Amino acid sequence: MENHYLPTVSVIVCIRNEERYIGRCLQSIVQQDYPPDRLEILVIDGKSEDNTREIVNEFRDQDPRIELLDNPRRIVSTAMNIGIRCASGEVIVRVDGHCFLEPDYVRQCVHYLAQAGAANVGGLMRPKGENYTGEAIAIAMSSPFGVGDSKYHYAEREQYVDTVYLGAFPRRVFDQVGLFDEGLSRNQDYELNYRLRAAGGKIFLTPAIKSWYITRGSLPQLCKQYFQYGSWKIAVLRKHPRSLRFRQTVPPALVLTLIVSGLLGLFSQLSAYLFLSVLSAYFASSLLSSLCRARKKGWKCLPVLPLIFASMHLSWGLGFLWGLVRALVQRVWSGLIVFAERAI
Repeated sequence: MENHYLPTVSVIVCIRNEERYIGRCLQSIVQQDYPPDRLEILVIDGKSEDNTREIVNEFRDQDPRIELLDNPRRIVSTAMNIGIRCASGEVIVRVDGHCFLEPDYVRQCVHYLAQAGAANVGGLMRPKGENYTGEAIAIAMSSPFGVGDSKYHYAEREQYVDTVYLGAFPRRVFDQVGLFDEGLSRNQDYELNYRLRAAGGKIFLTPAIKSWYITRGSLPQLCKQYFQYGSWKIAVLRKHPRSLRFRQTVPPALVLTLIVSGLLGLFSQLSAYLFLSVLSAYFASSLLSSLCRARKKGWKCLPVLPLIFASMHLSWGLGFLWGLVRALVQRVWSGLIVFAERAI
């Protein structure tokens, strides 16, 4: 296909303190097999405090397609909006600083946007760990037991879904549904995809769009990540109550059941039995899933897999419940302020 038949593409890279990965990320972008004169690369930096900017500037000195922009608010949604406003491309391709792309990534995105007639296309999140814990996290993140029916983690066939990893969009869709919600530090992708679907757009997933995601390397980092995911889900639900999926209710239901039955179990034998039954059922399910994943991916990570699953589920559930309590407190406090103002 001749170059003039191909749309111009703006790759937007959202980063902050990514000195370990940004070089590999940018290298995978500049080596795309898409026509160079149809591709621009906008790197949006959230005030990095390491050597990230220096590394980006080294790439920029060698490749005039790269432009470095500042993101004062430091969050991804703001970074994406800065990039979209500055982009000249007909297609917007989102990339994170801790991932790297296959050489045909952009070309496949453009191809499937045209073929599927979708408002957003994306591939699988292919996790890759850099140490023992990271490898185990990667295995857990590609497991249905770990992530529920979130298809972009493990799907093996093309299909329309509710959300995808990263994503590629026709520029015009942002004129139709608006930009990313800058009130969200997490879950901004899911919220945008919900608006796209509500407006009649389709989200298309295909394993042909290939990239790799570097996982967190420790349990504390993983717990923090999933706690934030759960907490910010409440902010999305306040805007779009119908966006809730069954898979998202399971972790908070598990955590709430364990907390309530555990506390009541101090005074009630029946509650103590419920607590032990739920905990045993979860442990058995986790162990079985760990055995199945280890058989496919390698046995060395088996000892830590149940702990990884528990970290993901309990952190997400706790974050969800914390976000719910915080939202309720804010609503009550706002109501008290309004009542006091009217009384005065």
